[in-house]
Amino acid sequence: MTTPIKNPEIRFKQLFINNEWVNATSGKTFPVINPANGKKIADVQEGDKADVNKAVAAAKKAFQTGSVWRDMDASDRGRLLNKLADLIERDQLYIASLESLDNGKPFSDSFNIDLVLVCKCLRYYAGWTDKICGKTIPMDGNFFCYTKLEPVGVCGQIIPWNFPLLMLAWKIGPAIACGNVVVVKPAEQTPLTALYFASLTKQAGFPAGVVNMIPGYGPTAGAAISEHMDVDKIAFTGSTEVGQIVMQAAARTNLKGVTLELGGKSPNVVFADADLDIAVEACHNGLFFNMGQCCCAASRTYVQEEIYEVFTRKLVDKAKKRVVGDPFDPRSMSGPQVDQEQLDKILALIASGVQEGAKLECGGRRQGTEGYFVQPTVFTGVTEDMRIGREEIFGPVQQIIKFRTMDDVIQRSNKTTYGLAAAICTKDIDKVMTYSSQVKAGTVWVNSFNVFGAQCPFGGFKMSGTGRELGESGLEQYSEVKTVIIKTPTKV
Repeated sequence: MTTPIKNPEIRFKQLFINNEWVNATSGKTFPVINPANGKKIADVQEGDKADVNKAVAAAKKAFQTGSVWRDMDASDRGRLLNKLADLIERDQLYIASLESLDNGKPFSDSFNIDLVLVCKCLRYYAGWTDKICGKTIPMDGNFFCYTKLEPVGVCGQIIPWNFPLLMLAWKIGPAIACGNVVVVKPAEQTPLTALYFASLTKQAGFPAGVVNMIPGYGPTAGAAISEHMDVDKIAFTGSTEVGQIVMQAAARTNLKGVTLELGGKSPNVVFADADLDIAVEACHNGLFFNMGQCCCAASRTYVQEEIYEVFTRKLVDKAKKRVVGDPFDPRSMSGPQVDQEQLDKILALIASGVQEGAKLECGGRRQGTEGYFVQPTVFTGVTEDMRIGREEIFGPVQQIIKFRTMDDVIQRSNKTTYGLAAAICTKDIDKVMTYSSQVKAGTVWVNSFNVFGAQCPFGGFKMSGTGRELGESGLEQYSEVKTVIIKTPTKV
């Protein structure tokens, strides 16, 4: 087993603009807190509108016609992305340790899951750089028509705190592959690995201005990116409420393109014919992975009435055995929530579940007095009109709901404003096809949950967002289609 670095050195705490480390114009800093003990890790420079303006100007200059970046061969962009992945793999131990310190997730997850997926994502898009092609179109008349795909330009990217480095890779990978330049705001709770990532882009040979990193707060730095007239596209991952603000800001200014990956209240449906052991694993990991801090978390577990009692016992037993503790302890399966605000929100929602009549089977309390730990919690007797049955909790709180028939569970699965993901556990392919075709969700997992690949598009229906990340679909969000029509002497 790989041994983590429990106190990794904090090497970068400034803004990264035009390949240089600079202080915020205001001179302000903000504290980054260790969620495992509530103590300050470091003070980081606090970017705001003035700094965003500088970063956008640098990015715009890097994107100008005739610049090193615009004249670079597409295959060389792929070489840079692969070099960046090489550097991340070289420093994987340090980066994973820094991620666990900053975010609180178990080191084993940071090292074996997040960092591995980061490199796979970058390498996937490295392979796409010289394969982003247009079409020739047989139009009417004596004309030759073709399309070409061009980069959008300056892309603002606002990163969440639950998967700080992985979500950064999901956004930077396709943007760079298409030839764009980026101005990134990492979450104020977890900026440290993003800043280290920025240092590696310079080491890899990215030209100045192509990648810019502005740590700061949403209402200042985030708003400045969303509203900026010279930002051509924005990508945001976070809550639905903030996503609406981002979209409104983009509409008020230059109608920049917007992709949003937002909240969820994902159903995980277990039919009576399912392999119970496989289903228990899918339901448990689908909710408790990353301390429940997943947009697509399986927070509504629907269990068919014939197996409801036995299945519930299995799920509760598994939750009781889940080890919560120090992210650097190899025994820990869960770490703390990211901050005090999340802790308070989760505990308030747990209290509402008890008050509204759900049965608390296990957990339900804060664990310890230091840090932001919550016990793995399971409720039964939940209905969709309860707060815990309809609101996104974003914590280790599982709701188990009984259902009778396919029609019943489809209707109830769709009775939500969200539509990010869903899952079904069954041995019957007919049930799989029926449910997956009628549930309103961007991803449907079968006998599994939280399975991701850089090749597979991810995004939501309804208020879970707009657009898609990953896969070829992710490239479409960072490209403009240009149509060229040439008059010819004869029909071609």
